[in-house]
Amino acid sequence: QVQLVESGGGLVQAGGSLRLSCAASGSIIFSIHTMGWYRQAPGKQRELVAIITSGGSTNYPDSVKGRFTISRDNARNTVDLQMNSLKLEDTAVYYCHSAWGSLSYWGQGTQVTVSS
Repeated sequence: QVQLVESGGGLVQAGGSLRLSCAASGSIIFSIHTMGWYRQAPGKQRELVAIITSGGSTNYPDSVKGRFTISRDNARNTVDLQMNSLKLEDTAVYYCHSAWGSLSYWGQGTQVTVSS
């Protein structure tokens, strides 16, 4: 069993910042997993926000590039998402994801709401 637990979501004004954290526990060799953050807004498909490989390489879609930063701490089994210059369109439920080979795990999600 593997558990991913997100924290740090909440309500923030446009232009503000939030930091999300995801803690992994259970039967997982965290350091070899590719970790990612996804989000899903009402009525929309889940989309990738940021990804970080076991080697530390990162990738972001253009919509968040330069504003969001993903990082991982393999000693603590955590992956964080620093979100700056938040926009109204960043409002969504944010999910933590881990993957290695055929293994894939999701967290329960944390709500981020950006207000004007």
